[in-house]
Amino acid sequence: MSELKKLVATLYNDCLTVNETHNTNDILEELLSTDFQSINAKESKTKTQLIGQIAGFWKLMPNMKWEIMDMVEEGNQVVVRSMFSASPNGNFMGMDLDGSKSFKTMAMDMHTIENGKIKTIYHIEEWTTAISQLKS
Repeated sequence: MSELKKLVATLYNDCLTVNETHNTNDILEELLSTDFQSINAKESKTKTQLIGQIAGFWKLMPNMKWEIMDMVEEGNQVVVRSMFSASPNGNFMGMDLDGSKSFKTMAMDMHTIENGKIKTIYHIEEWTTAISQLKS
């Protein structure tokens, strides 16, 4: 696996997937550039905002797991197709959940790496699929 792919895999395996062996905040501080941006069709988040969001996800979804299905590297970019799953316990997407229902859905992310750090992530998650599974 190339160094760029290893760097990106660390995000999924050590930060997005809930685990007891890693300090996610410290890893994200190292992985993400100072001027990092997480971008989707609706908004852009800074490094600090993303770190806070992931910490919130860990509390809301203590069994959250991300599995890398495909990784494609081109130049300084790595595209990842992943499957992620969780059983939210609390208010999630306007639903009050108790952890008894779960979802599994897909995400596509394009990471740009500069100077050994992730500078941008453009991402799309199938949240409508997750909501549908949680409502059923």
